[in-house]
Amino acid sequence: MQLEAIALALLLEAALVISWSAGFVGIRFASDYAPIFSILLWRSLVSGLLLLPFALTLGPRLRAREVMSQMAFGALAMSGYLGCFGLSISHGVATGLVALITDMLPLVVAILSWPVLGQSLSARQWLGTGIGLLGVVVASGVTTQTGNIPLWAYLLPVLGTASLALATLLQKGSSSNSMPVYQKLCIQCLSAAAIFALFAWNEGSVLPVLNPGFMGGILWLVFVATFGAWGLYYLALRHTSAARVTAILYLSPPVTMVWAWLMFNEPLSWAMAVGLVISLVGIVIFARAQKPSSIA
Repeated sequence: MQLEAIALALLLEAALVISWSAGFVGIRFASDYAPIFSILLWRSLVSGLLLLPFALTLGPRLRAREVMSQMAFGALAMSGYLGCFGLSISHGVATGLVALITDMLPLVVAILSWPVLGQSLSARQWLGTGIGLLGVVVASGVTTQTGNIPLWAYLLPVLGTASLALATLLQKGSSSNSMPVYQKLCIQCLSAAAIFALFAWNEGSVLPVLNPGFMGGILWLVFVATFGAWGLYYLALRHTSAARVTAILYLSPPVTMVWAWLMFNEPLSWAMAVGLVISLVGIVIFARAQKPSSIA
C-alpha cells in the first residue's frame, strides 16, 4: 500500500513538471500559427470564460473591492508574466532558457521582499541568489552571441518574472487572499484578456486564427498549461510540502529544453546544461538558507 502511495505521488509530480513545461512549449508551438498577443488573448479569454460559471455560482459571493484587487493582480502578474515570456519566445529566445529564467521566481520574490516587506536576506541567501543568476548568464552566454535576436528579448523574461514576484508579494496583504483559487484565476484571466486584446488589436486583429495549429495550441494552453498545471500544483501542495513542490518545479527547465530540442530543433548546448546545473546549485543553497515565511 505504501509503494502504491509513493508511485502515485511520483506520477503526480511527473505530471506537474510536464504540464508546467507545457506552457512554454505551447506558446512556442502556437507562435508558428499566430501573433503572440492573439495567442495570449485567446488563452486567457477561453480560460476565464470556462471558469466564469463556477466563479459566479460556487464559493463566496464576489465583492467589488475583491474583484478590483484581483483585476489589478491579473494585470500585474498574468499580463506581465505571460506577455513578457511569450514575447521573448516569439523573438527567438530559446524556450528552455526562458523557462530557466522564469524559474528564478523564488529568488526574485525574496529579493523584492527586502524593499517591499522589509525582509532582509541572509549572506547565504545572497550567495545562492548570485550563483543562481550566474547560471542564467552562463546558460544564455552562447545564444546571445549567435543569431539576430535582440538583447532586450533576453531581458523580457526577467521583467516578467519581476512582475509576477511583485504581484505575489502584494497579494500577501490583500483582503482577497482567501478567495478560492478558481475565482482568482477567472478574474485574473479575464482582466489579462482585456489587456492582451489591446495589444492583439495593435498587431492587426483580435479575431482567432481559424486553422488547426492555432486552435490546437489554444486548447493545449488552456487545458494542459492553465487548468492542468495549476490544478496539479495545488493538488501537489495538498499531498506534500511547499518546499518539495517548489523543488519539483525546478525540473521544468531541463524538461522544457529537451522538449523544445525534440519538437523545434532548438539549441541544446553544453553551456545551457552547465548553466542549468549552476542555477540549481544556487537555488538549493538559497532554499536551505531561507526562513519559512520568506517566500509566499
